[in-house]
Order: sequence, then structure tokens, then C-alpha cells
Amino acid sequence: MSAKAISEQTGKEFLYKYICTAAAVQNRFRYANVTTETDWDRLTQEHPWLLTERLVVKPDQLIKRRGKLGLVGINLDLQGVKDWVKTRLMKETTVAKAKGVLKNFLIEPFVAHAQSDEFYVCVYAAREGDYVLFHHEGGVEVGDVDAKAQRLLVAVDDKLSEEQVTEKLLVHVSDEKKGVLASFIVGLFNLYEDLYFTYLEINPLVVTGDGVYVLDMAAKIDATADYICKAKWGDVEFPPPFGREAYPEEAYIADLDAKSGASLKLTLLNPCGRIWTMVAGGGASVVYSDTICDLGGVDELANYGEYSGAPSEQQTYDYAKTILSLITREKHPQGKVLIIGGSIANFTNVAATFKGIVRAIKDYQGPLKEHEVTIFVRRGGPNYQEGLRVMGEVGKTTGIPIHVFGTETHMTAIVGMAMGHRPIPNQPPMDAHTANFLLNASSNAVTPASTRTASFSEPKLAGEATPPKKPKAGFQAAKATTLFSRHTKSIVWGMQTRAVQGMLDFDYVCSRDEPSVAAMVYPFTGDHKQKFYWGHKEILVPVYKNMDDAMKKHSEVDVLISFASLRSAFDSTMETMQHPQIRTIAIIAEGIPEAQTRKIIKRADEKGVTIIGPATVGGIKPGCFKIGNTGGMLDNILASKLYRPGSVAYVSRSGGMSNELNNIISRTTDGVYEGVAIGGDRYPGSTFMDHVLRYQDTPGVQMIVVLGEIGGTEEYRICQGIGEGRITKPIVCWCIGTCATMFSSEVQFGHAGACANQASETAVVKNQALRDAGAYVPKSFDELGDVIKTVYDELVANGTIVPAQEVPPPTVPMDYSWARELGLIRKPASFMTSICDERGQELIYAGMPITEVFKEEMGLGGVLGLLWFQRRLPRYACQFIEMCLMVTADHGPAVSGAHNTIVCARAGKDLISCLTSGLLTIGDRFGGALDAAAKQFSKAFDSGMLPMEFVNKMKKDGKLIMGIGHRVKSINNPDMRVQILKDFVKQNFPATQMLDYALNVEKITTSKKPNLILNVDGFIGVAFVDLLRSCGGFTRDEADEFVEIGALNGIFVLGRSMGFIGHYLDQKRLKQGLYRHPWDDISYVLPEHMSM
Repeated sequence: MSAKAISEQTGKEFLYKYICTAAAVQNRFRYANVTTETDWDRLTQEHPWLLTERLVVKPDQLIKRRGKLGLVGINLDLQGVKDWVKTRLMKETTVAKAKGVLKNFLIEPFVAHAQSDEFYVCVYAAREGDYVLFHHEGGVEVGDVDAKAQRLLVAVDDKLSEEQVTEKLLVHVSDEKKGVLASFIVGLFNLYEDLYFTYLEINPLVVTGDGVYVLDMAAKIDATADYICKAKWGDVEFPPPFGREAYPEEAYIADLDAKSGASLKLTLLNPCGRIWTMVAGGGASVVYSDTICDLGGVDELANYGEYSGAPSEQQTYDYAKTILSLITREKHPQGKVLIIGGSIANFTNVAATFKGIVRAIKDYQGPLKEHEVTIFVRRGGPNYQEGLRVMGEVGKTTGIPIHVFGTETHMTAIVGMAMGHRPIPNQPPMDAHTANFLLNASSNAVTPASTRTASFSEPKLAGEATPPKKPKAGFQAAKATTLFSRHTKSIVWGMQTRAVQGMLDFDYVCSRDEPSVAAMVYPFTGDHKQKFYWGHKEILVPVYKNMDDAMKKHSEVDVLISFASLRSAFDSTMETMQHPQIRTIAIIAEGIPEAQTRKIIKRADEKGVTIIGPATVGGIKPGCFKIGNTGGMLDNILASKLYRPGSVAYVSRSGGMSNELNNIISRTTDGVYEGVAIGGDRYPGSTFMDHVLRYQDTPGVQMIVVLGEIGGTEEYRICQGIGEGRITKPIVCWCIGTCATMFSSEVQFGHAGACANQASETAVVKNQALRDAGAYVPKSFDELGDVIKTVYDELVANGTIVPAQEVPPPTVPMDYSWARELGLIRKPASFMTSICDERGQELIYAGMPITEVFKEEMGLGGVLGLLWFQRRLPRYACQFIEMCLMVTADHGPAVSGAHNTIVCARAGKDLISCLTSGLLTIGDRFGGALDAAAKQFSKAFDSGMLPMEFVNKMKKDGKLIMGIGHRVKSINNPDMRVQILKDFVKQNFPATQMLDYALNVEKITTSKKPNLILNVDGFIGVAFVDLLRSCGGFTRDEADEFVEIGALNGIFVLGRSMGFIGHYLDQKRLKQGLYRHPWDDISYVLPEHMSM
């Protein structure tokens, strides 16, 4: 959501810090906060003025009209304040329908003044700009300010001047106060703009000879502007509405939401309730809440929430387990129900999200059965069949009653089932599987002849698109009636390959002559071409680094589809509108600050550009064009007959609900002519009325469907249009959010604009107004499909619509990746791996999640055990591995590997090249003796040779014993590395047969020459054999195989890499120049005839 209420203390802090005005603002930062935790002695030390001044105290919990409710203590001393607070702190209080506990109070200095010193001022946002309201009589008895106050509109991008304020607002103010008030109001307005307020009310504002006093204040800020205002806002706390507690689970989900590109919302309404929801989609979540309340479940509805925007499996798991933990907290005598519902998804992989929910259900299967929880599921969208299958399976395996339904069932039918108002079908009819739509017997690889391209009722027109008329100077440009045709070309901003492929598949199935995507723009790569499929063949779509190049090279393009992020959408959209060829822009991003959206709208109106969005999935014109992911995948496109036009046009706020409308309309009429989701923000780029009027003027549209929403007043323009005769086609309307009037406290629904600020903005009042105006309005969303069918049947009966014969669409091949996701095909893998899996939500090492690796404190040795040996090794084994890495890390700059690394580093090469140069020297002569020593000693020991026999045989064969001998160290000058390892092995290893054998060999070799000791390579080699054979984790064959395939040399390579990197960094740090070997260290031995 965007506009969020802040506490009075936060609002005043912002004002005192950042207001810029010539008026003397008094009592800056003079406020104190009191809660149950307050230490009064400490409070008076921090705020000594509490001891000396008369005071005012009031609760700071978003309570309106505190004065009239007797919730303000005035002109008290400190003891009086303490007494006043004591009688109210943690006491339940009723405000309107809301019951809540008073727990947070604000104390400020009392300001003695006359009634004539009180004024009212308010600034609030509207689509066309910001309104400043002023009334010369403020205070508790201000009354209906909307009717009484002076009002001034400051249009988008305009500035407010003191002259305007004085002339338009201060007409009833005495001359001596006009200057102060004008300066303060201008400063207040600038503050409002700079800090992205959406509402700022001061009542009363007191003006005396000393200056200006801000007594009571209420404010909302645009929370989506956090990335812009963070430096000034700091960490803002948004208190819950009075009457609703702030629960830690809500904060947890809000934190998940902030860290995710998806949308995750949770509001607890009644934690003791028996009806719980887990709904996908901002619009769908409201519809489910409406239906529950319509069926009498308002007192048992436990929560409102939604997840949408393609959350990952892990995110869905975290969301679901939070809901399940709340459901299973306390029992209900009738048991509980969980409704896992949703509309038909456009792009969310239903199976992936359901897997997260299934994991959570498995985790809570015991408590769910104990609390007698019954689960009802209804969903559609990409891969929904698999999602429903796994959901059904978990019901069978856990014994939890889970009833599963797909798109064949009306979206809210499961609510009636869950509440006992309708029977639960034993075997619900299932729609065909995805594969049945896409893979058929046809081998036709060319685009077939055109399918039906006109509506059942529409004569083919010579000119499909109606271009906008060029505006006269000083007038706004007219917008096009027809936004899309079969020849529309678009540019896609953003590397959204899946969405583009979906558009091209839609084009192909609609038998378009050419793809609708001409190019893509992506500033983060150079110009290149991206490969896509057009039916069976591959095509290349150009990708440009900047917008100008794309526009110049594709002059036929008139639509831009912007997948820019919320941070860059504003700039990229404003840049796009500099190109007059663009007539329509779809902005997908959610969370664009409202002030920026209003600037986009103003520029679009000036340029004659139609904006769809922000916060939308887009729109679709069957047989012609679709925006991005609208309409979902091809199975839904075909099931909802979106490949050819019907006679019904719709406009909706919600993207998910627009797809549900596609489903409903395709089942009750001849199909969709065009559908647009204008987006869930408070100020969508285009309005319901903009599109309704387009449909009214489009011959192919015979009836219109509008899915409105709580919040805003746009639906009243439709009422006006019907009343004035501007809208004459049958129009079916329903506003979702009827449940809001039944809640005791304010609930912000999933969409930013879904919140009523006054009675006229509620869904109930708007539905009645539409009904009174002559629109067809059902009693509930449940009946929407029936009403649409009734109106359609009447139009068929009177001959307005003449149903035409269906023509099957062409076959579109399924993408390999999606076919594999659905389990329809198999293919031998090019690679196999058994040590690591990064595909899920958490990295897995040999079956162990990375979080467990850290939780168990396995260390580097433990990780190496998992990745090299696929085992969880004993603690002593992990320690031994780490010791080996430590002792082999380096052996000075003189050895060949370090020498090579140093020479390479001094030649100016990079780290990887220098490391590789050193590693390439490792072999039998340097460092590679671990494997060889292990093999030689193992072979001798296993064959039963005595140590003396082994030494003699190697001498007779003329072979060196690997792991024996050292250039510097000897029996008299032992290698401390070997000694350290030997002590550890003897203390911790269960058996050391191989090591004992090697030490006996050492006794024989050192008797001949003192430096023929068991060196560190040999020691590690034989000790590792003992480890593999005796730790209990390996069979004998497995232990021998690890030696044979070179695992032990890996220890030296890994350890010595640390040293080589150290030498590289050392040389760079010392800034050593190019190395050249000195002549006097080279013996030049040339043939005699050459030297002469």
C-alpha cells in the first residue's frame, strides 16, 4: 500500500525538523511520550519543562476527534497528567465501532489562547493535484470542513505562493495574521511535497503574537517513497488503526514483504476466529473476504492477507507456516477452516507456490489434525494442475481433509462449501490438462489460415485503429479510441524474455502476420539480438541500450510495455513520452510513489498518451494483442478463448481478477473483446471511465463489465455517464470490498487504492449508486457470472449478438523447459552431480542444507567431507582435514609452485593466472606425493610385506618411496608439522595401522640416511588411509577408490592455494617489478664449436 498513517509525534517531528517558513513555529520538539514502560523520573530529567509548565495530554493512536470523545487532558500540572494517564492507561475504550486499549500518550505544553486564534488547515492529495483547505474557525467544533472551508487546488507540478494563499484562503482572516499564516501554509505545503505526505491536517493551528503553534495533527505519508525519503524519514513506525493490535506475525510478514519482489500481506482481525484465509492476489483476497462476510462469517473471519507477484517456494512456505502457527494456537469448538484460494494467475507458477504451502502443512500436520482444521483449495494459472495434485496428495498422506478445485469451479464457491452453505462435490469435474491444449496430433508447422478475427457481432472495418487527432496549440491531445489492432507493434522495456515469448505465442495462436514485439530496450547491456520462438521457428528480436535508438529504428511502434523497476519506471516513462509515435504505455511496476504517478498522468494527458498501470499486469485484446503476462500461459489463453474476439469488454483494477473475468466471461458469453486491468494504485494512469467510453464507441463491443473496488469515486462517473445517456450499452458492475463496512477497524486491502476515506468511497455505497443509475449489479461476486450470462442471453435473444461458428486455433509448440516442468517429456542429462544442489530455496551440500551446515558448526573440514566424500565425517576427521590444510598452506618462496606464482605476479598477471602457474608445478616431484605415498604404502601393507621387504623391493626396482625424504629436515631436525599431526592422529584416530607401518619403514630408511624421514606429504597420505578405513563411514572399496581417484592430492592443492594467493598478494603489495633471473645464477653450457 502507499498512503500510511503515522503517529502525531512522528508527524510533528517531521514538521519541526524540515519546515521552512518565516513564521515563528513555537514549542518545537517539546513533546514527551508515555507508555506502560515510562519511568516518570527519567522522563522529567529528559524533559525538564514538564515540571514547570501547564500541560496537555492525549492518546497518540490514530484516534479521530479526541477532543469530542473526552480523550484530551488540558491545562494540567505534571501530577494532574499522571493521574489522568493512570485512569486511562491500558484501559479498553470504544471509538465508533472499534474497541481498543489506550497504551501510548503524548504530553505537550499547554498553549493559552483565545478561540479566535484557532484555525484549521489541511492538505490532501487528489488525482489532479493537491488541495489546501483552510477555515478561519478551527478547534473541536470545526464541523463539516468540506462544506465550510476555503479550498485551493495546486495542480500537479505547480507551486503554491503566499499571494495565492492570501487571496484564496485567508479571506476571513484579520490583516495582522495574514502574513504569518500565508508564510506558514506555503512552508507546510512545501514540506508536504518534499516529504511525500498524502494527507496533513492541523486542527487547531493557533496563531498568537508569539508565533504559530501546531496543537493537533494527523498525517499520512506515501510509504512507497521510502527509497527517496529514507534520509529524512529515518525508520518510520506505522501504528495499526485504533482497535487493532500490532501482532509480531504481522511485523514478520511485513519484513518478508519488504525483502521480496513479491507481495506478502497479513492483517489479523480476530485471532480466535475459525475462518482463515490464504489467498493469492490483491483483488482476489478482497473478494474472498467479501464472500465470507456476505455469508455471515464476519465475526469468525480471523485474518485478511494475500500473497502475489510470483513469490518463491521458500517465501510461500514462510508465509504459510506463519498462518498455520496462528490457526493452531487455540482450539475452536466447531473446528476451523482454511481457505487457500485465488483467481487464475497470470504468471505465478502455482505448483511452485503450492509446494511451499505443502511443506508448511506437513510441518504442522499434527496440530492441524488436533485443531480439526479442514482445508479448501481453489486455484488456476500456470502449472496449476500439478499444484492441485500435490495439494490433494498431501491431504491423503497426512489425513488432513483437503478439498481441491480448479478453474472449473467458481472462484468463491469454496467459501460456501467451507461455511456449510453448499455441498462439497465428491468428484469435481476437472478441466483438461495443460498438455491437451498444446500438444495435438497436428504436424502442421506453418502458420495456418486466419481464425475468426472479428467479434461474433462485429462487421469487419476498413481501418482498425483510430489514431488520435492532432491537438490545437494550448489544448490537450486527444487519446485513441482503439489502442490495439492485429498490426500493433510494441517495444518492451526490460529483459523480460518469458513475457515476450508469451506475447509471441499469443500472436502466433491469433494468426497474426508478424510478431507484436518489434524490439526490447535494456540499458544494462550493449545492443544485441535476443532469440525467441515464432511458432516452430526461431527468430531474433533486437535489444537496444537506449530508447532513442529503438524508436528511430522502429517508427511503426506505438506501444511501450515497461517492466522497469519502481525506482526507474518514472524516468523511463517520461523519456518515452518524448517520442510522439508512442500512443499507449503499460507500466507494470508496483510501488511507484503517487506524486510521480500523477506527474506521469499529467504529461500523458498533454501528449494524448493512454497509460495502463502502474501496478498492473496490463490488458488483452483477443485476436490482436496482449500486454506482457496478461491472460497467463497458453493453456489459459485457449481455455478462455482469448485467441479470437468475443462481444464483451471489461475493465478491472486487479490483474489476477482480470484473468478470472476472462474465465467467467468465456464460460457465460461468446468471449472477451478487450480487457484492461488499470492497476491497483490510488491514481491509475487511465480510469474506468476512460475505457468504458472507449468500449461505448467501439462497434464490436456489445456489453461492458466493470469490476470496481473500495476506495476512490471513479465509479460515480459511470453513474453520471449512464444518467446523461453517454453510456448506452448494457454495463454489468460490481465493486469488491463490501466487507470493509463490517469491520470494526480500518483494514488496508492488498491494492494501494483499496481503502475508503469516506462513506461514498465504500463498495456498498458505490454498488447501490450503480444499481440506482441503471447498471446491472449482482447481489455478490458469487452471482457476477449469472448476471453477465443473463445480460448476454438477452442480447442474443434480441439479435444484437449473433453467435458465430468456432474455428480452432493453430497449434503452438510447448517450450521444452515448461514441458519438462509439467513432466511431459524426458531427456538424458548432459551432466550428473551428487554433491550439491542449488535449485531450491536453499543451497544443499550432499543432502545437508547450508543453514544446517552453519548451525552444526561443521567448519571447513565438515564442508570438505560433504563435497569430497559425500559424508558427514566425525568431528576429529574434520579437525584433521583442517590441520592438513594449515600445515600445507605454504613452505616458503623457494619451492617451485611459489616461485612460479611470484614470477607470474611480477610479470603483471592477474590472480587466477598466477595461481594457475603455481598449481601447474604440482606433481610427483612437488607436492603430489600424497596420493603416491598412500598407494605405495597401502599396496605393501595389504600384500603382507614386512617394512624391510618393502624397502628392499623398492630399491631393487629402482623406485623412490614416495613420502620418504626431505631436503632440510632429518631424524635429528624433525619437521614440526609432522610432529603436530602425529600427536593428533595418535590421540584421536580409532586405528593407525598404516601410519605405524610407515613409521617402521622410516626407522629403516633413516638408519641408512638421517634425512630419509616420513615427510609431511607421506604422513598425510598414510594417515588419510587410516582415516578412510577406520572412521566407520566408508567401506574398504570406497576408501580405496578415493585414494585411487586422487582425492588426497586435493588436500595439498587446496592448502597450497592459500599460500600461492598469499605470495601473489605479497608481491602486489610490495610493488615488485618484472622478474629477470640473474646471469651469475645460470650456468651457460654451450657446445664447444658454438663458444669458439
